[in-house]
Amino acid sequence: MKGTLYIVPTPVGNLEDITLRALKVLKEADLILAEDTRTSSILLQHYDIHVPLASHHKFNEHGTAEKFKEAVLAGKNVALVSDAGTPGISDPGFFLARSCAAEGIEVVTLPGATACIPALVSSGLPCDRFCFEGFLPQKKGRQTALEGLRDEQRTMVFYESPYRLVKTLQQFCEVFGPERQCSVAREISKIHEEHVRGSIAEVLEHFTAAEPRGEIVIVVAGAPQRPRGEHVNKFRKEERDGGEEQDKE
Repeated sequence: MKGTLYIVPTPVGNLEDITLRALKVLKEADLILAEDTRTSSILLQHYDIHVPLASHHKFNEHGTAEKFKEAVLAGKNVALVSDAGTPGISDPGFFLARSCAAEGIEVVTLPGATACIPALVSSGLPCDRFCFEGFLPQKKGRQTALEGLRDEQRTMVFYESPYRLVKTLQQFCEVFGPERQCSVAREISKIHEEHVRGSIAEVLEHFTAAEPRGEIVIVVAGAPQRPRGEHVNKFRKEERDGGEEQDKE
């Protein structure tokens, strides 16, 4: 009998932000895979969970995914957690989930905590349609990625390090314009949770004066939509101008 791979979200801040089902799965698992066993041990000790832990992080996941897949094939029920939030969302998890799914192993993902949704909903920006961009490339491809989002009309959600936040906001000013609205959520679900809203220029000014700390989520308004029919009128103008050029010939 094959086992099951469980993808288990863990709190992004407050340890009480975990579901009863998640606790049940963690307690009954044969093995828990953790991004950082030291971080996950704090959560497990808090809830009196005593299940063997193994390391599965971005530096070893290509190599360990096969090993842990074999454990599930052998009948082990394995639970995968990250340091905070839902595994696979800017965290390790994709390779193992893909490997297990390819073998016909049941992959069960529990609903639960993630930082992007609270940041989006609290931003005051439209959240009926949005795109999640996670961490932008740090160097190669970064400018290209930003340029590709210049005309994105949906609300955009980014993760960022506090050490790069000011530089990123400066780049957002250049690409999206200083007046584009945004919100920076910091330390979601923790004691010092903070949401700074305003234009990109205003938020940049705030964090230039006050050094950012903790986990950061940036929410940026989408590009303004063109007035209805504008693209049609533009096409007709180009068509008319083209016809006039032909007449001159």
